Amino acid sequence: MGRIVVNFDPAAGPAARQPKRRRRWPKVLAALAIVFVLIIAVVAVVAFFSWRHFQSSPEYSLALLVDAAQRNDTDGLAQRIDDEEIAKNMVATVSQKAGARYGTAMNAATQQQIDKVMQSALPGLKQTIQAEVGKEIKSFAGGSEPKPFIVLLFAVPSLVTITTEGDTAKATPKVGERPIELTMRRDSDRWKVVAINDDALVQRVVDGMMKDLPAIGAFDSRNPLFKNPGKSRKKPR
Repeated sequence: MGRIVVNFDPAAGPAARQPKRRRRWPKVLAALAIVFVLIIAVVAVVAFFSWRHFQSSPEYSLALLVDAAQRNDTDGLAQRIDDEEIAKNMVATVSQKAGARYGTAMNAATQQQIDKVMQSALPGLKQTIQAEVGKEIKSFAGGSEPKPFIVLLFAVPSLVTITTEGDTAKATPKVGERPIELTMRRDSDRWKVVAINDDALVQRVVDGMMKDLPAIGAFDSRNPLFKNPGKSRKKPR
């Protein structure tokens, strides 16, 4: 006789023979995690290159200059100011201003004497320029208390107008109601101040230089510069 076997085990039913469905949410979370990491990496790369680009801008160098001026950091000022170039650019203006103070006493010989004194005083003029530019920059920053560098990074671009053309930039901040203009030139990955257009600064430099010039009306007539080369002096017989 045949035997009839009834299986009461539910695991052996038709449902047990169907493949189990895998849960999809772990894959979704993994994909989202990868996308998130990629976004963070892209943002980090963009931020890095943007920061490096900003570090090579005139605005960043000007912020470094203001920071050095506020801290009275002479080495920092020297790195951002080309005092020799500024002095060369300023010599002609200072010489002209100094000559104007002699009025009607001014002549070719007087101008030669002024030029001679200016050339001999050039090393001292460079030191004067560095100190004076430091004062101007500190005054431009406003206040006597040094500001954190991160604050200067945001404050300087909003307080100065900078126009860039190639490797030259013109920065026009305002010191009170008196406008000044700084000419900056690219120096590797930074910028240096190579000229400053400020009438008040020129006047202060002239005042300092006048101490090294003869008093008005006190030029020595025996100085060879004052002899007329067109007339020879006759020797007494």
